[in-house]
Amino acid sequence: MRIDVVTLFPEMIEHAIGFGVTGRARERGLWQLGVWNPRDFATDNHRTVDDRPYGGGPGMVMLPGPLALAIVAARSAQGSGVASTRTIHLTPAGVPLTHARVAEFAGAVDAGYVLVAGRYEGIDERLIAREVDHEIAMGDFVVSGGELPALMLIDALVRQLPGALNDAESAVQDSFVDGLLDCPHYTRPEIFEGAAVPPVLLSGNHAAIARWRRMQALGRTRDRRPELLEARTLTKDEQQLLAEYADQKT
Repeated sequence: MRIDVVTLFPEMIEHAIGFGVTGRARERGLWQLGVWNPRDFATDNHRTVDDRPYGGGPGMVMLPGPLALAIVAARSAQGSGVASTRTIHLTPAGVPLTHARVAEFAGAVDAGYVLVAGRYEGIDERLIAREVDHEIAMGDFVVSGGELPALMLIDALVRQLPGALNDAESAVQDSFVDGLLDCPHYTRPEIFEGAAVPPVLLSGNHAAIARWRRMQALGRTRDRRPELLEARTLTKDEQQLLAEYADQKT
């Protein structure tokens, strides 16, 4: 997989991906990174990449010209080894990112991605209509630019690549993989500040542990993200687990 990021702050991307899973996976050759600064494609002496919005209003808007040239250069750099390239604009106005969408992106064979990290008030809409395939949001909030969302998307994608994680089961058991939040986790010591590890986790009974974890995942999802449960049809066993979870909470 190759990922190219169009950003006014390439050092921010290059530095952050060097840590943890993304850094190790890049060292192993599981994915490649390219970064492109629109200022390098500006045609004036001041390397201008933004201007005032038509119609008035606060802030500035990113010019379509330098961005378009940077995107074209990024696509060209992906080379013949990439079967298809998708251009993704990270924006609060996009469709919320889900695990299903991440799995779809990561599952594409010989895929390449160009991530466009906007700044200021946004990007000229004509550039989006012409060059962008997907608009993705990380949630119902606003940050100062698309770099952090781009890094989040990169991390989510790389985690799905075979060999990226030391234990392949880690990705399989992540939150949202089966539409539920993850269960709570515990490690040593058995008692911390007076709080003990749930006895079932010390029992050695793998079937009982699996059942407890499923119950906790269902209950936690109901408590924190009920809309996720509303989107699925619960089995009789899941309904029973939720009833047991409710009884234990009372």
